[in-house]
Amino acid sequence: MRDFTPKAAVVAPAPSQERAEYEHPHLLQNYRRTPINIVRGEGCELIDDRGNRYLDFVAGIAVCALGHAHPAIAKAIGAQAATLVQASNLYHHEPAGMLATELARRSGFGRVFFCNSGAEANEAAIKLARKLAFRKGETERRTILACRGSFHGRSLGTLAATDNPKYQEGFGPLPAGFAFTPFNDIAALDKALDRSVAAFIVEPIQGESGVHPADPAFLAEARRLCSERGALLIFDEIQCGMGRLGTLFAFETFDVRPDVVTIAKALSNGLPIGAMLIDEQAASGLQPGDHGTTFGGSPVPCAAGLAHLLLRDQLDLDAHVKQVGALLWDGLVSLAADFPQAFAPPRGRGLMLGLPVREPFEAKSFMEAARLEKKLLINAAGNNTIRIIPPLIVSAKQIEDGLARLRAATQSVLAASIAASQSRSAT
Repeated sequence: MRDFTPKAAVVAPAPSQERAEYEHPHLLQNYRRTPINIVRGEGCELIDDRGNRYLDFVAGIAVCALGHAHPAIAKAIGAQAATLVQASNLYHHEPAGMLATELARRSGFGRVFFCNSGAEANEAAIKLARKLAFRKGETERRTILACRGSFHGRSLGTLAATDNPKYQEGFGPLPAGFAFTPFNDIAALDKALDRSVAAFIVEPIQGESGVHPADPAFLAEARRLCSERGALLIFDEIQCGMGRLGTLFAFETFDVRPDVVTIAKALSNGLPIGAMLIDEQAASGLQPGDHGTTFGGSPVPCAAGLAHLLLRDQLDLDAHVKQVGALLWDGLVSLAADFPQAFAPPRGRGLMLGLPVREPFEAKSFMEAARLEKKLLINAAGNNTIRIIPPLIVSAKQIEDGLARLRAATQSVLAASIAASQSRSAT
């Protein structure tokens, strides 16, 4: 397996002025940030202000597909920033047009709408579904059907389509016209998908709820039912798309073609961007004046996205993801078998994998031990699950290294648990 990690020059880290306290007094305290101060990234590693190098198996939450500070992406960003940063959507410019053409060519969808994030892409898809029904005269068709365990964003509209009371608490009343059906339950979907449904939105792999893959039969039946009953089928590929499963689009992995695909996160390898890919028939739902954005499709993130897509071809990234993804999967299967008191078997596909943690252990404990003791960055998601979503360029050697670090962190957590239990017994 080839090592795709770009070789960058080593630059000495700038010392922090606040080693003991990283919280900036003027930043809104709405995040529980890990107490490290990242100053730069190189490939699959992040470096903090003390010079510690972390093997990054989070990738900006599935954002940095080509790793950190990829020279070709940086070059594309710099060249575009020196030429044209913003012109607004009042005018044409080449970066948006070229990226849209490339996405259309690779996906087979006829139209592309650019925005700034995954939540915005899903908002656009929701508006498209309702406006399309309205234009057809189907004014009773307004419901957006989503799945239990879903996560589609944190704006009020996408929050209403997100099945997580913790995220919704205190923000009511949420927009009306949303309903939920159990994930992977075909019979329930058949009952819920009636003539009032404008669209069924589903993640091929649910990320935030703990890396739960859809059953291919469930997605295939969703396609059949939506076609039969006149609803749009929307795939939210914001986390699971852009090559993370070993195909550029998740719908290719599951061999089910939706009417709309939403992508974001990895498209520009770190710059804010979102996109809605639409088939020609559904695209008629949004016409001039129906929807817009100031920064969506701006030249710089579009130039980065185009560079990303062209690099994928050079690297044969899909084949690589399948190879190293299998290696990571086998390692997690082995870890779960060796420590059955701590882990259930893994879930997921490609380089989007989850390792369920058994009670009374908490995913957070393994996450902290991995970071503090082994300089490995992993993530906790959903109901007590370790989520592992490294850059897609991660090498086989780095996979093996990461698995070894996670194994050592696991041993540390279990040893601490035994020691604590013995201490309680002694008292």
